[in-house]
Amino acid sequence: MTHHPAAERPAARRRWPAALGLGLALLAPSAGRAAPPPTQVQVRTPWFRYLLASIPAGGYLTLENTGAAPAVLVGADSPGCGSLMLHRSETAGGTDSMVGVARVAVPAHGRFRFAPGGYHLMCMQPRMRVGQDVPVTLRFADGSRITVRFAVHGADGAPAPDRMKARGMAPKSHM
Repeated sequence: MTHHPAAERPAARRRWPAALGLGLALLAPSAGRAAPPPTQVQVRTPWFRYLLASIPAGGYLTLENTGAAPAVLVGADSPGCGSLMLHRSETAGGTDSMVGVARVAVPAHGRFRFAPGGYHLMCMQPRMRVGQDVPVTLRFADGSRITVRFAVHGADGAPAPDRMKARGMAPKSHM
């Protein structure tokens, strides 16, 4: 009869390395991988209204959800902003204010619009120039992310003249 040292160990001690290996194998496929983008969400007309580096910039866009379930936006990040937050403008008692928002639900087969005077992305310490495109990553509750480029417009909300020429549009003359 052959002597097996493992056979002398208690059964629980023999199973521990196998259980650890199985646990690590189950975790490995997802380790270090980002969640896939929510393909049911499309981003339309993303842009920032930039005033000055010392004044927050407002980010605007429309989210379209073609999926059968709501998509919940929980945050955003951009190298063009010191910080980027979900906000909404509101008027109460004749006073305008901006309020932070924790999440925005885009209804199934619906859309949600971030527009001046309403919901917007608040870019604190903006690091951008009119005419640039700035990357913004939108973060969703399911862990997915979408990165899109936001055009940077001036105070009037219009595209920069060189951007208009590139799109075949004539800039307005101010005579």
